[in-house]
Amino acid sequence: MLRAAGVGLGDEVVVPAFGNVEAAEAVAMAGALPVFADIDPVTYCLDASAVEAATTPRTAAVVVVHRFGRPADITRFHAIGQRHGLLVLEQGESEAPYDEIAQRRERAAYLDVKLRGLRTPDGGDGHTYEQYVVRVPGNGRPDRDAFARALRARGVECRVPVKTPVHRLPEFRRCVPLPETERAADETLALPVDAALTKRDMQRVAGACNALGGLLQPAF
Repeated sequence: MLRAAGVGLGDEVVVPAFGNVEAAEAVAMAGALPVFADIDPVTYCLDASAVEAATTPRTAAVVVVHRFGRPADITRFHAIGQRHGLLVLEQGESEAPYDEIAQRRERAAYLDVKLRGLRTPDGGDGHTYEQYVVRVPGNGRPDRDAFARALRARGVECRVPVKTPVHRLPEFRRCVPLPETERAADETLALPVDAALTKRDMQRVAGACNALGGLLQPAF
C-alpha cells in the first residue's frame, strides 16, 4: 500500500515502536524511513499528539496499529492526515467470531473484578481482548518478570506481549525518547482469557495472581 501510494526514498513514515516489527520493516522495504512515535498508555496504540509532534515536511504517511483488541482512535489520525496531507494506513488484528469475542469479554470482565494489585486493561471502544494485558506495578522489568515466573510456576500461562520495542532493535535503533513505550514494555503482561477456559480455570488465574501480591510494589 505504501508503494502504491508513491511512498519511497526520501519519505518518512510514522510507526509505533511498541509491538511487532512488521510495520517498520514494510516502511524500510518501500525505501522510506520509519519514524517512531510514542503510544497512549491506555490503548497501547499510537498517541495522536505524539504523531503530530513527529511529523515533518518529509512525513508522507502514518501506520496506525490496533493493539491487543483495543482499537486506536482512527478519527483523530484521519484529522491529522487531512491537516498535514498524510496517508493514514491501519494495521488490524485477526478477527474472531462474535461468540469467541463475547466469551473473551466475559472472562476479561471476571478478571477485572477479581484481580488485586494489577492494573487491568481499559475496556472501552469495543475492546475484543485479543490479549488481556495488565500492568505489573513496581520498578519495571524485574518486578514484571519475577511475577510472570511465579505465575508460570503455579501453572498459569502468561506472556510478555512486547519484549523489546522496535526502536531498540539493532536494525532500527534510534535514540528517541519514548517514555510510555519503554514503560509499557517493562510493565505489561498478557493473561489468558481464551474462550476455551472454564470458570475453574479463570478462578485459578485470579487466585494465582492475587496470591502473589507480595511481589507487587507501588509504582513511583
